[in-house]
Amino acid sequence: MAAGGFCKLPNGTVVVALNLPGTAPDGIGSVRVLVHARNRARALTRLRNLGLRAVYLRGNAAPPTPDEITAVLHHPDGVLWRTFCDSAVGVPVGPPELWHPIRALLRHRAPAQA
Repeated sequence: MAAGGFCKLPNGTVVVALNLPGTAPDGIGSVRVLVHARNRARALTRLRNLGLRAVYLRGNAAPPTPDEITAVLHHPDGVLWRTFCDSAVGVPVGPPELWHPIRALLRHRAPAQA
């Protein structure tokens, strides 16, 4: 369902980056989600446990950049997201948006599911 990729760190953990289409709070574009975990399976399980059920990583087409890795490593939860204006390309248009904790995305999604 999602384009993305992963990067294995020297300490053995991984950072997984996923581009999820159409899940932005305002309904425009897509979101890029970063997850830091012990391995790829645990990273995807963390997202599924948060309510993003149909998340799969196929291939390594869009691995996290060094800046993205730094951002997720310095966040206490280890799960971040930000919107992308152009979901077809998967790169932000204009100045980059700041990273948000995953709780902010889930708060925006809850009213739409009810």
